[in-house]
This record gives sequence, C-alpha cells and structure tokens, in this order.
Amino acid sequence: MNEQHRFGMQLTHLSRAWRAELDRRLAALGLSQARWLVLWHLSRDKKLPTQGELANSVGVENPTLARLLDALEAQQLIERQPDQLDRRVKNIALTDKALGIIEEIESIATRLRKEIFTGLSEHEIQHCHDIHLRMLANLEKIHET
Repeated sequence: MNEQHRFGMQLTHLSRAWRAELDRRLAALGLSQARWLVLWHLSRDKKLPTQGELANSVGVENPTLARLLDALEAQQLIERQPDQLDRRVKNIALTDKALGIIEEIESIATRLRKEIFTGLSEHEIQHCHDIHLRMLANLEKIHET
C-alpha cells in the first residue's frame, strides 16, 4: 500500500470516527447527524433560507431535507414560514428551543475537538489544514474538466 493510499484511507477513517463520536455524544439530545447538521447550517445563516437553499447548503436532495425538516418541526426546533415575496415558498427558521440545543451542540463539539486535537501544535494543525486545502483545490480542478 503506497503512502497516498494509506493517507486517503486514514482521512476517511478519521472523518467517520469523528462523526460517529459526535453522533454518540449528541444522541442524548435526540439528534442524528443529519438533524444536527441542518440545525447547525440554520444557525450560521444570517437570513432565513428557503428549503431549496438549505438543501443546497447541507448537500442533500429536497425530498430528504423535507423529511428532516418534518422531524425537526415535530421536535419544535424549526418553523416553516411563508416567504414575504412568494407565499408558495417556505423559509426555515429556528425556534427558541433550538437555540438552546444549538448551544449544547456547540459545547459538545468544542469539547470533542479539544480532545481530538490534544497533543497537536497550532503549527501542525495549520500544516494539515493547508494540505487539505490543496487537495480540495486539486479535486475542484478535476471536477471542472
């Protein structure tokens, strides 16, 4: 196995393990990865996105997002609000209940990051970050061709 292959496999394993551990820690909040990811994206958006905009931001298809939003709405974490310009369009808003849960998500995620990065210097982290950015740029070039 060459080093590029090993690196790719480790990167995949790291990503899966990180998400699995975060999922495990967030399970007590009644949130799957898909649900907390939607809440996280909503908390980062300065305006109320439409369902289509949110689907694009999260990286899922509209029907998949619709099911996630139904579940989040049942948990009283989001509201669908009619758009002021087009009543057929629904904007997605967080509820006050969701804001408290997002704070818990942030706290849990921050603790996990600190644990994961234990023993790594800022320089090492920045070096990895730079490498990943270059790899992403290479992937974008491939995608453009």
